[in-house]
Amino acid sequence: MESVLVECVPNFSEGRRPEVIAAITEAIAKVKGVRVLDTESDEDHHRCVITFAGPLEPVLEAAFAGVAEAVARIDLRSHTGSHPRIGAADVVPLVPIRGVTLQDLVPAARRLGQRIAEELGVPVFLYGEAATSLKRRDLSFLRRGNFEGLQEAMDTDPERRPDFGPARVHPTAGGTVVGVRPPLVAYNVELNTGELEVAKEIARRVRESSGGLVNVRAIGVKLEKRGTTQVSMNLLDYRKTPVYRAFELVAAEARRFGVAVRSSEIVGLVPEDALIECAEYYLQLVPPWNRRQILERRLAEAEAADRAEQGGLPQRAEDG
Repeated sequence: MESVLVECVPNFSEGRRPEVIAAITEAIAKVKGVRVLDTESDEDHHRCVITFAGPLEPVLEAAFAGVAEAVARIDLRSHTGSHPRIGAADVVPLVPIRGVTLQDLVPAARRLGQRIAEELGVPVFLYGEAATSLKRRDLSFLRRGNFEGLQEAMDTDPERRPDFGPARVHPTAGGTVVGVRPPLVAYNVELNTGELEVAKEIARRVRESSGGLVNVRAIGVKLEKRGTTQVSMNLLDYRKTPVYRAFELVAAEARRFGVAVRSSEIVGLVPEDALIECAEYYLQLVPPWNRRQILERRLAEAEAADRAEQGGLPQRAEDG
């Protein structure tokens, strides 16, 4: 039977204090069976993203440990940053990687959300595949108004009331969004302008909700330390909207304003195929090209064949 492998990519509202980011990462890494794959932070966004993976139950335990550490250490009353957020542990998505489906993870997300609410006193909202209504599938809907506007949203809109816990904002940690989603690409394009309204207008033209690219969420943000702006995007399905297409549309819309692209960045980890598609597009690769020509892939196939011949089992991600 294929072993289950789940990824978790929690976003925490801390990007400026390395000791806090290290403490959250350590709390996650302490859970046996879980491997921390990546930690990234940004001072302008005042946010960090930690990627870890393992079997389901250890991943749920590690996710709770990370949220608990963030709730204990982050005070949103003194938090300022360019990225939208409602919580110290802002969003905790579960992602199926192997031997498990999106729907399989929905009950797990509900268990995790209920535990966070009951043991930490933080209201929890379910999103993505775990959402309890169509509107709540969209993370941006649940984050509308930020931490500062969360209590009013819960008081005035029944769609904004939490799935677990009291309809009362945690005084320092706000609320937490827990959900299930497929792998996505977090992709940001930096512009050589400090005019935030330009970045916001480009983001509006790129995102799906305004008639832009399918399965793309986009916002314009200010990068104070760099004196520039950025179109910050989530590509929810890189197979339907490849990374290069998002880049090209941002660049084309930027030219309307006499603005150029300065650089771009990928936040967290990215599926290999997403980058190969970019190479194929820009290099205009045509058959007989195929992806089995990639050296590392051919070596991996050969190594797997060797292990099979020797009667060994493929190494599990959580074992190494």
